[in-house]
Amino acid sequence: MFATLKTPVFIDSVIFEFSHPAQDPVRAILRDEEGSICSRLDAQVPRGLTCYRWNGLNDLPYGRYTLEILRGSQAQRMKLIKRV
Repeated sequence: MFATLKTPVFIDSVIFEFSHPAQDPVRAILRDEEGSICSRLDAQVPRGLTCYRWNGLNDLPYGRYTLEILRGSQAQRMKLIKRV
């Protein structure tokens, strides 16, 4: 795993923690329980940074989500819950 979540529960932002800092671009896709894309992030993480905050998720409905993170040739999926 190249990334972990600070917490699997979020309100308006998600924080990724990278195990190995790199300058590769990051793509994150947030899907709802039906598999529809609810939000997408394409970001360049500054060199040496190990944490990144994805803001602007406040308007999403409450519920369960799947987060896909892609960085270079690596990809992983994680479960998230949006709460009040």
